[in-house]
Amino acid sequence: MQLHLETDELKLLADILLEQDQRRYADLVDKVLAHDLRLDSDELEQIADFLAARERSLKSEIVQETEPTHKDELQRRLGLLERVLERVNEACVMF
Repeated sequence: MQLHLETDELKLLADILLEQDQRRYADLVDKVLAHDLRLDSDELEQIADFLAARERSLKSEIVQETEPTHKDELQRRLGLLERVLERVNEACVMF
């Protein structure tokens, strides 16, 4: 399955994957960094799990943030993350 993401969405996905164990997910990180999103169902599920976990932590950060400018940036990032997660979940369903 090939997933299509915009440049900002790819960057966000790469950032989230780079937060993971690089030894364990090196192939997946390499694919995303190379913009090669021909992924199998296991890879899509892993990405969906990473995104969902990051979504939960980002929502928690937003609730705790008191500085309005930083809170706005976090909310913008959350919107982008939710858009990527939606596309990944749609791709998972298509498998």
